[in-house]
Amino acid sequence: MLTGCTPPAASGPGPGLLAVLGAWTWLGVDPADTDLAHLLLAHPPGQTEHDTAAAIEGRMQQLSAALGGLAEPQDPVPDLGERLLITDATTVLLRFHGTRFGTRLPVRAGWTQHVRDRQAVVVIGLDPLPRSADLARVDAYLDAGLASGRLLFGIARPT
Repeated sequence: MLTGCTPPAASGPGPGLLAVLGAWTWLGVDPADTDLAHLLLAHPPGQTEHDTAAAIEGRMQQLSAALGGLAEPQDPVPDLGERLLITDATTVLLRFHGTRFGTRLPVRAGWTQHVRDRQAVVVIGLDPLPRSADLARVDAYLDAGLASGRLLFGIARPT
């Protein structure tokens, strides 16, 4: 019997989950009307009978935990620390605890520069959203998620 020959199981999200996530980035403002970079992560609608609403929510809660724990809309927004690895103006990775994998974000140079100089608010949606969602659909998703408490928030900084 062999022991100690395999690395310990990762506690964070696996590459399969990270590969299916939808990610949206944009520049907006915070409640004080200050410029703020935003990042939304959402799971696409289920493809199999294993992708129930509860399973999808559980996966998104796992992502929240792997970022250090995000807050509900009414709670103070936690600082998640240095989570954004900027390699160039159009390549930014979101890193998670417990895994060597990250999620490449869809970014533009202006978003990246803002994050490099400041930070970004990370929003995790607990309900599914198609990866093909356009701006109007994302806005409706955010409005519904805020109203129902189905969004989690944190602040991430560049490494």
